[in-house]
Amino acid sequence: MSGDFFVDPQEMVKLAKAFGTRAYDLARAVRGFEGAVGAEQIHDGFGFLTESDEVTSTYVELASEMAESLGHLARHFDEVSQALTDNAENSAATDDALAGLFKGGRT
Repeated sequence: MSGDFFVDPQEMVKLAKAFGTRAYDLARAVRGFEGAVGAEQIHDGFGFLTESDEVTSTYVELASEMAESLGHLARHFDEVSQALTDNAENSAATDDALAGLFKGGRT
């Protein structure tokens, strides 16, 4: 059986939806993160260190890079979701076409 291969389009659709949900959740979390960790919030958070703009600018840059990276990951999850959806549709169409060929050959 190790040589058998079967693609279940319904399972692929479930997986695509899972990736789509993760993409949406991650994008939403990134937006929340960006809103909560802006330059002003970071600057205010250091309070007594306000004379050290280097420290705050480093944290502002780090927060920005984290949000950008997570945004890229969310978009990648969305792309994976779309690719799985497309593949599931193609697999289902191929299965239908093959079934039609076999039914047509038996008559």
